Amino acid sequence: MKNLNPQLLKNGEAVGLESVPILDFAEFSDCLLAEVRKQGRIAACFGVPAAEVGGDLEIFALVARDRNASVAVYRTSIGERFSSLTPNCPQMHLFEREIAEQYGVVPEGHPWLKPLRFHSSWRAGHDAWNRQTDQHPRIGEMEFYRVDGEGVHEVAVGPVHAGVIEPGHFRFQCYGEKVMHLEISLGYQHRDIERMLLGGPHPVTMAQMETIAGDTTIGHGLAHCQVLEALSGCEVPARAQAIRALALELERLANHVGDIGALAGDVGFLPTSAYCGRLRGDYLNLTAALCGSRFGRGMVRPGGVLFDLAPELAGEMLARLAAVEGNTLGALELFFDAPSVMGRFEGRGRLSRSVAEDLGLVGVAAKACAVPRDSRFFHPTGVYRQLFDDLITEETGDAMARARVRSREITVSIELLRRIMDNLPAGPVRAPTGPLKGNALAIGMVEGWRGEVVHVGLTDGDGRLRRYKIVDPSFHNWSGLAMAMRDEQISDFPLCNKSFNLSYCGFDL
Repeated sequence: MKNLNPQLLKNGEAVGLESVPILDFAEFSDCLLAEVRKQGRIAACFGVPAAEVGGDLEIFALVARDRNASVAVYRTSIGERFSSLTPNCPQMHLFEREIAEQYGVVPEGHPWLKPLRFHSSWRAGHDAWNRQTDQHPRIGEMEFYRVDGEGVHEVAVGPVHAGVIEPGHFRFQCYGEKVMHLEISLGYQHRDIERMLLGGPHPVTMAQMETIAGDTTIGHGLAHCQVLEALSGCEVPARAQAIRALALELERLANHVGDIGALAGDVGFLPTSAYCGRLRGDYLNLTAALCGSRFGRGMVRPGGVLFDLAPELAGEMLARLAAVEGNTLGALELFFDAPSVMGRFEGRGRLSRSVAEDLGLVGVAAKACAVPRDSRFFHPTGVYRQLFDDLITEETGDAMARARVRSREITVSIELLRRIMDNLPAGPVRAPTGPLKGNALAIGMVEGWRGEVVHVGLTDGDGRLRRYKIVDPSFHNWSGLAMAMRDEQISDFPLCNKSFNLSYCGFDL
């Protein structure tokens, strides 16, 4: 009897590809749907071309089993066409569109098949969008869903926006002020990072990892390091693990504080807006004190970190943290105690728990819908195994809940910084990394400030990267924003959008 049990991994582990069985597609489909019914979630799904030219495409799906702190790895092989899982598993929606665009295969029965990033197929002669000319559409040129009827009108926003903001196109179908449907089209910043990583790691790879989403430098850099460390068998020193966590929590603090300030600005509540704009800089300056870069560039490297934390610097950082904490809590108190703020935030952009689970939302967006999702809790590495037990959720799923999740995570992160610096282990801050294991797969999962960052690396027989998959939390959560706008006033879109605050470039890769 065929063994359908998947290969299980822990976060930061590697496994030989020979131990991952290749299932028939029907078996693969049944297993994934069964996993989701049992509260598993699709952390990553991607295609890998067969070694021989013209061969079938292999599909890998990594399912996070949060309750068991493990990841199940499934593998199958497909031809030019395969049956879409999206109608029965909405979490697969964007993954299948991505695979179709990258490799020119067709998920038959996909309800929303259209370009994702508007690039040509990675395989010469394969193009799911125009087989006759082997051309691909220009960015943003596609058929948008439309609602017809008396009084119905369409509003197009972007891709060029006011202020300093990344490009993205939003197409609203409205009846009066009410939004019936929002479709989001991205791809304007596609940099082809995943394909540039093939054959790596290269000398420039870490710089690319740190700019996948610039505000998540530490999150993405750390996830990549975990993949390489797993594939090379490197044991990261305890002191380096602690300093990495410091940098990750400082990144979370700077962005959460900045987000709450921006949310306050969206509703004209200027005291918190002004305070948080300055306070964000204070947290960024703490990161700069640690490594010389306000965004943490050059901090994390395979095997550990490049910068140690001297006792004198730790004492100085703790003193500065105490000062900025008081101002932060004061700004938050002003914000959440103001009736005018409550009136604008409560009930805006509400998502139900069931929708959040169906779409596979992560991070702040999921926690605001009472969905417990935090890699520090369910898939911990390093100091989080001992120091983290604060799993935060809110119930209402609206803009207020998303703001409250940020506020509560701020207090948790400040306390984590103190506990880490008060108990910093002695020892080196970096260990050597050797060659990568050949024909292997490894996963790195990091709870970035937006949510779970997932990196997966597959090597060939020579230990070079045959495929590298990156899943920024925004990849999961843009669909959540679209659903949150249904039946909302179009004038509330800026507030709802900011309450998610998703990354365009993190999605576009």
